[in-house]
Amino acid sequence: MSVAEKTDANQTNCPMMAEPTREHRWLLRMIGEWTMEGECMAGPDQSPTKLTGQCVTRSLGDLWTINEGVGEMPGGGEARSIITLGYDPAKQKFVGTFTASMMTHLWVYEGSLDASGKVLTLDAEGPSMTGDGGMAKYQDIVTIENDNHWILSSQMQGPDGQWVKFMSAHYRRKT
Repeated sequence: MSVAEKTDANQTNCPMMAEPTREHRWLLRMIGEWTMEGECMAGPDQSPTKLTGQCVTRSLGDLWTINEGVGEMPGGGEARSIITLGYDPAKQKFVGTFTASMMTHLWVYEGSLDASGKVLTLDAEGPSMTGDGGMAKYQDIVTIENDNHWILSSQMQGPDGQWVKFMSAHYRRKT
């Protein structure tokens, strides 16, 4: 192997010079400006609250997406959020974070695509909504319907092991 071939081989395998994979390209489908309509369940005995907002998703190179959202909080006030998503070939997992202007917890994601290649399930751990002061398991689920529509839904695992959906939002590309 020549010096040039060794240099090329080293750069290809270097984690600091990663090339995008099909998983990275999957994330790039969310790049754009979006409107959001959804609903949130505040509790089992309460009616769903309607959510509206907008977001811009941009890329950081071809390996990461950054989604910046803004919307109205249930009960009033502005909410801002940032979702970062990428793919770690060494872990063979999607990775990322979620943070929002009304929370102090940094949510750390790790997840995978389903067999259809349409649904990305991101697992995280965060403060339980049951009010017991403990932590709980959560999932944010991204479903790509088509190039102009994707859905984000969130669910928490209850003490009985069952998943309870508490939020769903439809993102539609601005025209």
